Amino acid sequence: MGEAWARIIRPGRRLLSRKFGPSEEEVRANLAGEASADAALALHGARSEPEAGIEPGTDTGTRGATDLTAAAFFDVDNTMVQGASIIHFARGLVARNYFRKTDLFEFAWQQVKFRITGKENSDDVASGRDKALSFVQGRSTAELRRLGEEVYDDIIADKIWPGTRMLAQMHLDAGQQVWLVTATPVELADVIAKRLGLTGALGTVAESENGVFTGRLVGDILHGLGKAHAVRALAIREGLNLKRCTAYSDSHNDVPMLSLVGTAVAINPDPDLRQVARTRGWEVRDFRTARKAAKVGVPTALGLGAAGGAVAIVLGRRRDKAA
Repeated sequence: MGEAWARIIRPGRRLLSRKFGPSEEEVRANLAGEASADAALALHGARSEPEAGIEPGTDTGTRGATDLTAAAFFDVDNTMVQGASIIHFARGLVARNYFRKTDLFEFAWQQVKFRITGKENSDDVASGRDKALSFVQGRSTAELRRLGEEVYDDIIADKIWPGTRMLAQMHLDAGQQVWLVTATPVELADVIAKRLGLTGALGTVAESENGVFTGRLVGDILHGLGKAHAVRALAIREGLNLKRCTAYSDSHNDVPMLSLVGTAVAINPDPDLRQVARTRGWEVRDFRTARKAAKVGVPTALGLGAAGGAVAIVLGRRRDKAA
């Protein structure tokens, strides 16, 4: 009798677990957030002296905050940087003959589709992720970082929104930590943070061993819910009071992160985020002119397909040429 009931109950438990437990997507987002927080703090801890390229006179944000329970979290694309940082990175690699201009079109088309629909295609997401991981395998993390530094100095430095940069400095001057939060690979995101003199960056983590990418992603691309998990994980590790923290973003996809903190600010918001901000009483700051708002309207929360596709092109083309 007991065995008979077991055969009936156990499948039911599995069904209940699937129905009421976290989804596979939520589990990946949580893993991505935890990994991002760990990586961000490891990179932050590895800093000793300010590196070359940091703006003169800038507080590096690495000497220790005096306001120990407050911090600011900034999205990158269209919030801190005009346009998509991963596209700027890809452009820099075109100039260095890592791949051809035509190889950029597929990635750009994913960006256009996202802009038009406001949604990410699940097929693009899966395809981009798989391609990126297959091509990144065996490549050096140091190479990615070196290229990121070069491209930042050549291209991205001129794409920083002055208004957003001033907001970040305001938090630094108040003795608070300032972190970037982005779907961009954490190695590249940390370069941007260092160059701006910020505390550090939460970004997508690709697994590596002995400084070489294994071809596996830790969790998922840091996006949407994953960003909120990363911010929460970092807050726990750093003893931050999220009610005293501030988050900035341009995209409605970052509402989970914005909702997590005590103060949310919409920067150069997309229409959906502007509506959310209006409903919830969030502050809105728009540093674009009408012309720039149309021109710079590149998707702000890079999805798996877009980010993965760009990394795949960047690292894959280099491997093909080396073969």
